[in-house]
Amino acid sequence: MEFTSPSQGRLTFEETFRAITSYADEQPEEQYKLIIGTDSQPHIDNVCFVTAIIIHRVGKGARYFFRRMYKHFMNSMRQRIYYETYLSLEAATLITAKLAENGNEQLNVEIHLDVGEQGETKELIREVVGMVIGSGFQVCIKPDSYGASKVADKYTK
Repeated sequence: MEFTSPSQGRLTFEETFRAITSYADEQPEEQYKLIIGTDSQPHIDNVCFVTAIIIHRVGKGARYFFRRMYKHFMNSMRQRIYYETYLSLEAATLITAKLAENGNEQLNVEIHLDVGEQGETKELIREVVGMVIGSGFQVCIKPDSYGASKVADKYTK
């Protein structure tokens, strides 16, 4: 699994994890949120999925990393939203396991879903929020899910 950092370029998952923990270790007295969000954009013959990992030093900036992948075209919005949720859960599970392994459990992982009360995704909220909560993670939906709707969305175009 490979991620891209706007400032550091292409990184392996291990390098991404080290960059996240190094950022948090720089100022350990600060409060942090570790946010994961995925967005997708249909193109002519495929769908671009982008998963973003954001380490947010609350009130004092953030760093982010993203992973872009393409899948065969999916006609169904439901299928795309479920796959976005799956990709976020996959990244969150890997990071959570690595955090526990390295004694950094204090970084809580929050998953941002690209669904909201306005628009065509409103009927999917209960289902995908249930998937995330059932997996043991905190969840945010629009308009508070900037990890998916702002950061990941920026790289789907």
